[in-house]
Amino acid sequence: MNNLLSAEPIARFHELGYLVIRQMVAPEDCAQMRSVALDHLERAVAPLEYETDVGYAGAPASLDSEGGRTARRLRNAFDRDDCYRRWAQAPHLIDMLHQLMDEPVCLTLAHHNCVMTKHPHFGTATGWHRDIRYWSFQKPDLISVWLALGDENETNGGLLFIPGSHHLTMRPEQMDELDFLRPEHPDNQALFAQGKALNLRAGDVVMFHSGLFHAGGRNNTEQLKTSVVFAYHGASNAPVAGTPSAAAPDFCLE
Repeated sequence: MNNLLSAEPIARFHELGYLVIRQMVAPEDCAQMRSVALDHLERAVAPLEYETDVGYAGAPASLDSEGGRTARRLRNAFDRDDCYRRWAQAPHLIDMLHQLMDEPVCLTLAHHNCVMTKHPHFGTATGWHRDIRYWSFQKPDLISVWLALGDENETNGGLLFIPGSHHLTMRPEQMDELDFLRPEHPDNQALFAQGKALNLRAGDVVMFHSGLFHAGGRNNTEQLKTSVVFAYHGASNAPVAGTPSAAAPDFCLE
């Protein structure tokens, strides 16, 4: 294993819950991944998740309504094309994750494993949530790896983080029935004020803890936003048998 990260970014990740690495992926590799995504969106290559499937505020009411065929993500990215498989298993990425986890790294295909899309007009906002809310592992310590394939900012629904929120213990009354932070709760409003928007360019990568609260707004531009997202866990942190987290292949990459 190559020690690609120094002590300072490792400490920053553990403190803040995320780490941004600029221009980690070459432009030609980003262009290829985006080209495949656009082709699969155009041809509606299954499996897809549509905005109407999620049912967030402002989403089309049904597949047959205006905007009803707006895709939210292309599922199962790992099996869609070699370009996604190469990135998910890239040696330099795995070396960095090993440093952050301090143990050998495994890739789960049960969660994320997708190309996230946010379309103009019908790309709905996502409230403040933690990924671990619907994942089942021995420990709630996984890392999501988000690769921007183009510009991402507040204007087109880019990521928002509450730094350090993976250390927080939330009270039940702060969460709604889907484990989103309730916007009307005064303690949550204080947390929202700490939210930080990330400004990403194509090739930028964000590694963030599965317990970090994050959100994303609507896409208020005329351009489609695309990102590739995979999730990883340490070799000692197995998925819980009989849960959705154990229902898809899991690869140890070292």
